[in-house]
Amino acid sequence: MTAKLYCFGESGNAYKAALTMQLADFEWEPVFVDFFHGETRSPQYRALNEMGEVPVLIDGDVVLTQSGIIQDYVSSKTSKLCGKSAAERREVLRWVLWDNHKLSSQAGSVRFMMNFLPEAKRQPEVIAWLQARLKAAYQVLEGHLANHIWIVGSGPTIADTACCGYLFYPEPFGFVRADWPNIDRWLGRIEALPGWKSPYDLMPGSPADRA
Repeated sequence: MTAKLYCFGESGNAYKAALTMQLADFEWEPVFVDFFHGETRSPQYRALNEMGEVPVLIDGDVVLTQSGIIQDYVSSKTSKLCGKSAAERREVLRWVLWDNHKLSSQAGSVRFMMNFLPEAKRQPEVIAWLQARLKAAYQVLEGHLANHIWIVGSGPTIADTACCGYLFYPEPFGFVRADWPNIDRWLGRIEALPGWKSPYDLMPGSPADRA
Protein backbone atom coordinates (compact mmCIF):
# COMPACT_ATOMS: atom_id res chain seq x y z
CA MET A 1 0.00 0.00 0.00
CA THR A 2 1.34 3.42 -0.97
CA ALA A 3 1.84 5.77 1.95
CA LYS A 4 -0.12 9.03 1.92
CA LEU A 5 1.26 12.39 2.95
CA TYR A 6 -1.31 15.05 3.83
CA CYS A 7 0.32 18.26 2.68
CA PHE A 8 0.09 21.43 0.61
CA GLY A 9 2.71 23.13 -1.51
CA GLU A 10 3.31 26.19 0.67
CA SER A 11 4.16 24.18 3.78
CA GLY A 12 7.88 24.00 4.46
CA ASN A 13 7.35 21.41 7.16
CA ALA A 14 5.44 19.19 4.75
CA TYR A 15 8.22 19.70 2.21
CA LYS A 16 10.77 18.29 4.67
CA ALA A 17 8.75 15.08 4.89
CA ALA A 18 8.01 14.92 1.16
CA LEU A 19 11.63 15.55 0.18
CA THR A 20 12.84 12.92 2.64
CA MET A 21 10.52 10.34 1.12
CA GLN A 22 11.49 11.40 -2.38
CA LEU A 23 15.23 11.09 -1.77
CA ALA A 24 14.85 7.83 0.19
CA ASP A 25 12.89 6.18 -2.66
CA PHE A 26 9.96 5.71 -0.27
CA GLU A 27 6.71 5.01 -2.10
CA TRP A 28 4.23 7.78 -1.34
CA GLU A 29 1.55 10.00 -2.78
CA PRO A 30 0.37 13.46 -1.72
CA VAL A 31 -3.08 14.23 -0.37
CA PHE A 32 -3.87 17.92 -0.76
CA VAL A 33 -4.92 19.77 2.39
CA ASP A 34 -6.75 23.04 1.72
CA PHE A 35 -5.11 24.98 4.53
CA PHE A 36 -6.03 28.41 3.20
CA HIS A 37 -9.73 27.57 3.31
CA GLY A 38 -9.58 26.20 6.86
CA GLU A 39 -9.41 22.45 6.29
CA THR A 40 -6.95 21.89 9.14
CA ARG A 41 -9.47 23.46 11.55
CA SER A 42 -12.29 21.12 10.53
CA PRO A 43 -13.48 18.36 12.90
CA GLN A 44 -12.66 15.77 10.24
CA TYR A 45 -9.06 16.89 9.99
CA ARG A 46 -8.69 17.28 13.77
CA ALA A 47 -9.76 13.65 14.07
CA LEU A 48 -6.75 12.82 11.90
CA ASN A 49 -4.38 15.17 13.71
CA GLU A 50 -5.52 16.79 16.93
CA MET A 51 -2.83 19.47 16.47
CA GLY A 52 -4.47 20.70 13.28
CA GLU A 53 -1.24 20.76 11.30
CA VAL A 54 0.46 19.28 8.27
CA PRO A 55 2.20 17.05 7.49
CA VAL A 56 0.44 13.83 8.40
CA LEU A 57 1.78 10.51 7.12
CA ILE A 58 -0.41 7.43 6.87
CA ASP A 59 1.49 4.25 6.09
CA GLY A 60 -0.80 1.29 6.58
CA ASP A 61 -1.76 1.29 10.26
CA VAL A 62 0.90 3.87 11.13
CA VAL A 63 -0.27 7.47 11.47
CA LEU A 64 2.43 10.05 12.17
CA THR A 65 2.46 13.81 12.60
CA GLN A 66 5.30 16.34 12.93
CA SER A 67 7.90 16.51 10.17
CA GLY A 68 10.86 15.35 12.27
CA ILE A 69 9.04 12.19 13.37
CA ILE A 70 8.04 11.43 9.79
CA GLN A 71 11.60 11.97 8.60
CA ASP A 72 12.93 9.66 11.31
CA TYR A 73 10.36 7.00 10.43
CA VAL A 74 11.17 7.10 6.72
CA SER A 75 14.93 7.05 7.24
CA SER A 76 14.63 4.16 9.72
CA LYS A 77 12.33 2.15 7.47
CA THR A 78 14.45 2.61 4.35
CA SER A 79 17.88 2.71 6.06
CA LYS A 80 18.58 5.84 4.01
CA LEU A 81 19.43 9.40 5.03
CA CYS A 82 20.07 8.20 8.57
CA GLY A 83 23.82 8.40 9.17
CA LYS A 84 26.32 5.58 9.32
CA SER A 85 26.77 5.09 13.06
CA ALA A 86 25.03 5.68 16.38
CA ALA A 87 27.15 8.78 16.88
CA GLU A 88 26.12 10.15 13.48
CA ARG A 89 22.49 9.31 14.24
CA ARG A 90 22.64 11.40 17.41
CA GLU A 91 24.25 14.26 15.51
CA VAL A 92 21.52 14.04 12.86
CA LEU A 93 18.89 14.29 15.58
CA ARG A 94 20.70 17.27 17.10
CA TRP A 95 20.43 19.18 13.82
CA VAL A 96 16.81 18.15 13.19
CA LEU A 97 15.89 19.52 16.62
CA TRP A 98 17.97 22.65 16.05
CA ASP A 99 16.22 23.28 12.76
CA ASN A 100 12.78 22.90 14.32
CA HIS A 101 13.63 25.35 17.08
CA LYS A 102 15.97 27.88 15.50
CA LEU A 103 15.46 27.84 11.73
CA SER A 104 12.17 26.48 10.44
CA SER A 105 10.03 27.87 13.24
CA GLN A 106 11.26 31.41 12.55
CA ALA A 107 11.27 31.04 8.76
CA GLY A 108 7.76 29.63 8.66
CA SER A 109 6.35 32.41 10.80
CA VAL A 110 7.99 35.32 9.00
CA ARG A 111 7.32 33.88 5.53
CA PHE A 112 3.65 33.45 6.39
CA MET A 113 3.42 36.96 7.76
CA MET A 114 5.19 38.56 4.80
CA ASN A 115 3.43 36.66 2.02
CA PHE A 116 0.16 35.07 3.09
CA LEU A 117 -1.35 37.55 5.55
CA PRO A 118 -3.24 40.60 4.28
CA GLU A 119 -0.86 43.54 4.21
CA ALA A 120 -2.82 45.36 6.92
CA LYS A 121 -2.17 42.49 9.35
CA ARG A 122 1.58 42.35 8.83
CA GLN A 123 3.61 43.61 11.76
CA PRO A 124 6.95 45.20 10.76
CA GLU A 125 8.41 44.97 14.27
CA VAL A 126 7.66 41.26 14.51
CA ILE A 127 9.04 40.65 11.02
CA ALA A 128 12.27 42.48 11.89
CA TRP A 129 12.64 40.53 15.14
CA LEU A 130 12.11 37.18 13.43
CA GLN A 131 14.52 38.06 10.63
CA ALA A 132 17.19 38.92 13.19
CA ARG A 133 16.75 35.51 14.79
CA LEU A 134 16.89 33.93 11.36
CA LYS A 135 20.13 35.73 10.53
CA ALA A 136 21.70 34.20 13.63
CA ALA A 137 20.55 30.76 12.49
CA TYR A 138 21.92 31.31 8.99
CA GLN A 139 25.27 32.25 10.53
CA VAL A 140 25.36 29.00 12.48
CA LEU A 141 24.56 26.94 9.39
CA GLU A 142 26.93 28.93 7.17
CA GLY A 143 29.78 28.42 9.64
CA HIS A 144 29.13 24.71 9.97
CA LEU A 145 29.01 24.22 6.20
CA ALA A 146 32.37 25.94 5.81
CA ASN A 147 33.93 22.66 6.94
CA HIS A 148 31.25 20.11 6.01
CA ILE A 149 29.96 19.01 2.63
CA TRP A 150 26.82 17.66 4.28
CA ILE A 151 25.52 18.63 7.70
CA VAL A 152 26.42 15.24 9.19
CA GLY A 153 28.85 12.68 7.82
CA SER A 154 29.84 12.01 4.24
CA GLY A 155 26.39 11.90 2.66
CA PRO A 156 22.95 13.48 2.87
CA THR A 157 20.77 12.74 5.89
CA ILE A 158 17.50 13.96 7.30
CA ALA A 159 19.52 16.73 8.93
CA ASP A 160 19.91 18.15 5.42
CA THR A 161 16.28 17.62 4.41
CA ALA A 162 15.19 19.30 7.66
CA CYS A 163 17.43 22.35 7.49
CA CYS A 164 16.78 23.04 3.80
CA GLY A 165 13.01 22.84 4.19
CA TYR A 166 12.23 26.53 3.86
CA LEU A 167 15.31 27.63 1.92
CA PHE A 168 14.06 26.51 -1.50
CA TYR A 169 10.92 28.65 -1.43
CA PRO A 170 10.72 31.61 -3.83
CA GLU A 171 8.71 33.97 -1.60
CA PRO A 172 10.76 36.66 0.19
CA PHE A 173 11.22 36.18 3.90
CA GLY A 174 14.70 37.48 4.64
CA PHE A 175 16.85 34.76 3.06
CA VAL A 176 18.93 35.70 0.03
CA ARG A 177 20.78 32.59 -1.07
CA ALA A 178 23.66 34.49 -2.70
CA ASP A 179 24.49 36.14 0.64
CA TRP A 180 25.47 32.78 2.14
CA PRO A 181 27.98 31.03 -0.15
CA ASN A 182 28.41 27.88 1.92
CA ILE A 183 24.66 27.43 2.26
CA ASP A 184 24.30 28.14 -1.45
CA ARG A 185 26.78 25.40 -2.38
CA TRP A 186 25.07 22.96 0.00
CA LEU A 187 21.63 23.70 -1.47
CA GLY A 188 23.12 23.11 -4.91
CA ARG A 189 24.32 19.67 -3.79
CA ILE A 190 20.82 18.84 -2.55
CA GLU A 191 19.30 20.01 -5.85
CA ALA A 192 21.68 17.67 -7.68
CA LEU A 193 20.50 14.56 -5.79
CA PRO A 194 18.47 12.06 -7.86
CA GLY A 195 14.78 12.68 -7.32
CA TRP A 196 15.05 16.21 -5.93
CA LYS A 197 12.14 18.50 -6.71
CA SER A 198 11.27 21.99 -5.56
CA PRO A 199 8.37 22.36 -3.11
CA TYR A 200 5.76 23.43 -5.63
CA ASP A 201 6.77 20.64 -8.02
CA LEU A 202 6.70 17.99 -5.30
CA MET A 203 3.44 18.84 -3.51
CA PRO A 204 0.02 20.06 -4.69
CA GLY A 205 -1.03 23.65 -4.14
CA SER A 206 0.82 26.87 -4.82
CA PRO A 207 0.15 30.61 -4.79
CA ALA A 208 -0.50 30.39 -8.53
CA ASP A 209 -3.24 27.80 -7.95
CA ARG A 210 -5.01 30.19 -5.59
CA ALA A 211 -4.71 33.27 -7.83
